[in-house]
Amino acid sequence: MKVGLLTGGGDCPGLNAVIRGVVKVIDNAGGESIGLLEGWRGAITGSHIELTPKFTDSIIDKGGTILGSSRTNPFKNPTEIDQIVETFGNLGLDALVAIGGDDTLGVASKLYSEKGLPVIGCPKTIDNDLSATDQTFGFDTCINIVMEAIDRLRTTAESHRRILVVEVMGRHAGWIACYSAIASGADYFMVPEREVNIKEMIDVLQKRRDEGKNYGIVVVSEGAKLNNDGGFVTKDQEVDEFGHVKLGGIGDHVAKVIENRMGVETRSVTLGHLQRGGTPSAFDRVLGTRLGVHAGHLALNKDFGKMVAMRGTQIVAVELKDAVDKMRELEDSFFDEAAEFLK
Repeated sequence: MKVGLLTGGGDCPGLNAVIRGVVKVIDNAGGESIGLLEGWRGAITGSHIELTPKFTDSIIDKGGTILGSSRTNPFKNPTEIDQIVETFGNLGLDALVAIGGDDTLGVASKLYSEKGLPVIGCPKTIDNDLSATDQTFGFDTCINIVMEAIDRLRTTAESHRRILVVEVMGRHAGWIACYSAIASGADYFMVPEREVNIKEMIDVLQKRRDEGKNYGIVVVSEGAKLNNDGGFVTKDQEVDEFGHVKLGGIGDHVAKVIENRMGVETRSVTLGHLQRGGTPSAFDRVLGTRLGVHAGHLALNKDFGKMVAMRGTQIVAVELKDAVDKMRELEDSFFDEAAEFLK
């Protein structure tokens, strides 16, 4: 069997562990693996490299992806879909493992349902917002990076008696903001799933100050919606190939509101792509490896149109179309637990 692999969308820690897992399983069965470069762009152009256990054995500790990535959406141009089908034939592929988030896997699902291509999905996103899986690799590393950053910011906030607003990723789901706020003991956090109550936030921060805490930490998802504005805060109106606007700036906005209403010096910090970078945690290395191993076995068994997913402690196969059917938002129970500290 000859299996292709690609990584699409935003990079994240653990991608190389998945690649290593798939390659090892296919090689053990006497098969061959190749990597399509830069996501769906490589599937369109046929740009690829050979992947062997020797080549991939030492990549488990590396962040990012050795295959490169892009936000290419082939369904914007019908001729590119034909080129992907042609690439399958030219390279003699028997299966393709697409590793990515909602956009990448959405393309994979359509290629399977509309073109019958033998595709298998593997869920990847630091946002942890893919349905059908309990957790995505990259998320654990991300929240540890955010937690460490807030731990460092706390010392300067306390030294200068400031309030610091930390903007984190999370377009539609607040998993990063919620988990990192709990882990770092933040005073308040904002998520896309709940309309932000500015008065409540100010009341909480003021209460902390009245009780003697001379600094404050607020964590806000980039996709949180303020109750007075009713929409996203964006850097500009440009959109990517999947129609997403570029979010960013809500941290600055919230910081100005706090400073104006409380009269306390307030600064904002946007962590941005720091959250994606660096060495994957042990959890993400193990999860990525396990997902890769199971994706490889799905390919060998010709069980296409599926996505590997984590359910409890087990890795299972789910229908790819169901996995991308809806976004996995922050569950109310997580918010309610964290909300005990917002009073």
